[in-house]
Amino acid sequence: MKFPYRKVLVLGNGGAGKSTFARRMGERFLLPVVHLDRLWWLPGWQNRSGEQFDALLAEALCAPAWVMDGNYERTLPVRLAAADAAVFLDIPVQTCLQGAYARIKTYAGRTRPDMAEGCPERADAEFETWIRTFERDVRPRVLAGLEESGKPVFRFCMREEADAWLMGFDGALPRGGAQSF
Repeated sequence: MKFPYRKVLVLGNGGAGKSTFARRMGERFLLPVVHLDRLWWLPGWQNRSGEQFDALLAEALCAPAWVMDGNYERTLPVRLAAADAAVFLDIPVQTCLQGAYARIKTYAGRTRPDMAEGCPERADAEFETWIRTFERDVRPRVLAGLEESGKPVFRFCMREEADAWLMGFDGALPRGGAQSF
């Protein structure tokens, strides 16, 4: 079966695998990938203003197709309104922590591909706390927003389930790969 969506949000806890999954989806279906972390952060872990971020986001949302990963809960309603569907990686907290620690180890001192240049990967107690409290503090609001949107939502509790779903569609023929913003 052909993949029926042109604009897909990928949501989930930190370390759940959102960026990796979005990149795979982009490659498989030749969709541009928008990493919200690249829109929000400036070199040296400085963030853009809300107005700057919103302008970049609005531009990205106007594109005819994309896979967009990241939570940025404040902007979820506008992103859902523009999306055709959403994938929620509802991965257990311990698995997310393991994923975040593995990412830190892999990219220690370097900027990962889905992050803004000049933001080397680092261990951060605040980020660990956010991962640990996501299920209690953020997840209920994200799930409510997804339900209210009326858009198709695909929720996976294991990365393998998400990958199997992705592989269940016919892939596009390679044309040089997907773009990443």
